[in-house]
Amino acid sequence: MHSAFTLTAATALCAALAMAQTPRYAVIDLGTLVGGTSSSFGNYLNDNRVVAGSAAAPDGTQQSVLWWGPLRMDIGTPGLNSGIFGVNTSGQASINAEVSTKDPYNENFCAFGTGLECVAFRLQRGVLIQLPTLGGNNSTIGTINSKGEIAGATENSTRDPACPTAVTVAGTGPQYFDYEAVVWGPGPSDIRELHPLPGDTVGMALSINDNSQAVGASGTCANSVLPPLSFGAHAVLWDADGTAHDLGNLGSKVINVASSINNQGQVAGISSVNDQATPAQGHHAFLWTSAAGMQDLGTLPGDVASVGTMIGDAGDVVGESDDASGNPRAILWRNGVMHDLNDLAPGSPLFLLCSLAINSRGEIAGFGATENGDIHAYLATPSNAAASESLSAESRPATLSEDVRKLVRERLPVRRF
Repeated sequence: MHSAFTLTAATALCAALAMAQTPRYAVIDLGTLVGGTSSSFGNYLNDNRVVAGSAAAPDGTQQSVLWWGPLRMDIGTPGLNSGIFGVNTSGQASINAEVSTKDPYNENFCAFGTGLECVAFRLQRGVLIQLPTLGGNNSTIGTINSKGEIAGATENSTRDPACPTAVTVAGTGPQYFDYEAVVWGPGPSDIRELHPLPGDTVGMALSINDNSQAVGASGTCANSVLPPLSFGAHAVLWDADGTAHDLGNLGSKVINVASSINNQGQVAGISSVNDQATPAQGHHAFLWTSAAGMQDLGTLPGDVASVGTMIGDAGDVVGESDDASGNPRAILWRNGVMHDLNDLAPGSPLFLLCSLAINSRGEIAGFGATENGDIHAYLATPSNAAASESLSAESRPATLSEDVRKLVRERLPVRRF
């Protein structure tokens, strides 16, 4: 029989070992576009250390941007909003972009608020290739795998009176047609529909691994919200053959979405813990495995909500944890412990608000805030692999002032989860 002292000592030892295995990070502020307003977002990170995302242009539109070392490539369409949400090591990227055609129903499928049609593209060898729909006008995309397959969702031609006729909390809407989860590729005209769970009418796929497994959400047009917020009644995993699996929930069917799947088939996402959950609070990050099912990852101390945005091949989960006022902190969940990424990044030039991506080398991308409240994309590299990097000597503030935190909340668009 173990004594209380022995159990306490074992617990302390396990915690110490977990901390010892958690690296410190060197953070690089990726900056913004020349002449643009002070905002940029790192949405994805591949194993070549290419960060994909968006940044504000001088005219205020969001433009698709790739960062690679000191290089920054603006590949957006001038005057139209766009963003990159996946890039593989072959340089293929998944892009959402407006086109100049006005949506005949004034839908805002991609939440830019312009009423223009929003289209899915594959970037390949510097050329944007428009991807097909299921009969509707609009599409939204997720990540791209090494085969060039892209997860996403696209409208069909089914008019649905249950869809929201006003703008949703995510900035999407009004919506008039159902939409289904799809996988595009690997060919430029290939599209494969992923059917929702029985009883559901809509779906969205947000992530796909190299085994062609995809994850996302399904529900009805009334209880689901398209990206950037991304949730439905059910978190779903689709096998390569299209078979759909309900991953369960942490207590309620209000907000559930599987946001990322790694090559081991492990899944990260978000699930509501009670029926009173809202997009602002009442939901927690989760880790799902076939062996253990869904595990609640909790929040940082004092916070009321958390989000799991991506899971790496090593099983580490990144995302954010939020307090009751909606102030986010970037997180890294590793070996059963959730860490504030700011605590692991001494000397960071930014206060890290959200970690959106992690690659197989443990490098992390996301966005953070300057002392003035500007939002900048970042790359965080384990410091033992970044000793030769030239980093800013400016140290981040231990915390942001309340005035700056308020400014940050006002400047942050609805996040893409």
